[in-house]
This record gives sequence, C-alpha cells and structure tokens, in this order.
Amino acid sequence: VLQQDNTTLRTDNMKLYERIKFLQTMSTSNLNLEDDVTSKYSTQYEAHIDPFSDFNRKERQRKYVNLNSAERVVLNLGKMILSDKFARQAVFFYSIALHLLVFLVLYKFAVSEDCMQLTDCQTAFQAHMKEHHP
Repeated sequence: VLQQDNTTLRTDNMKLYERIKFLQTMSTSNLNLEDDVTSKYSTQYEAHIDPFSDFNRKERQRKYVNLNSAERVVLNLGKMILSDKFARQAVFFYSIALHLLVFLVLYKFAVSEDCMQLTDCQTAFQAHMKEHHP
C-alpha cells in the first residue's frame, strides 16, 4: 500500500512539474523557480520523457544477463569498490603496499650474499659445461 502511494505521489509530482514547465514557457515574464524540489523533479521529468534512457536501461540489463558469472562478480566488485570512498582508498593503499613489498624483496635479492653465491654457481656451471660438455 505504501509503495503504491509512493508511486502515485511521484507521478502526481511529475505531472505538477510538467505543468510548471508549461507555465514557465507560456508566461511572458521570466520566472526562475529553481530550488531543490524543482531540480529533483526536473531530472525525473527529463528521464520520463527521454525514450533513450529506457532503452539504455533495458540494454544494460540485457548485457548484464549475458555476462558469465565471473564477469558479473568482477563487475559488481568494481562497482562496489568505485562507489565507496573508503574502499577506493583501501585498494589504493593495498596496491602501494604490495608494490613496496615486491620492490623490497627484489632489492634484498639484488644486494644479499645469496645472490653473490648464485653468480658463483652460474660461473661454476658454465665452467663445468665447457669442460665436460663441449
């Protein structure tokens, strides 16, 4: 019942906004009735009279249905991350932390003693290959 009342009120408001727009275009004086309420119903009115918005919504739904489950998961995860400021920041700092971890590990391997032993192993292997397998 509440949902039906809400829908009825919304359509009534849309009709009232349509009348306001009509009166604004017909009046000779330049009335400017822009406030929060009229701007809210202005966007709803424009969406209501725009046939492309309905087509766009149906096409999005059709494309979403055609996605496989993995693509749906990735799409919903991306929407969730992009819609929340905290989630965007968490992903950003997580990726920075992962990059720093990789750089530190690579730096450690580049300057550690184990790496020097690895080059010794490579030279010994090359000498062995030249000596025993010409």
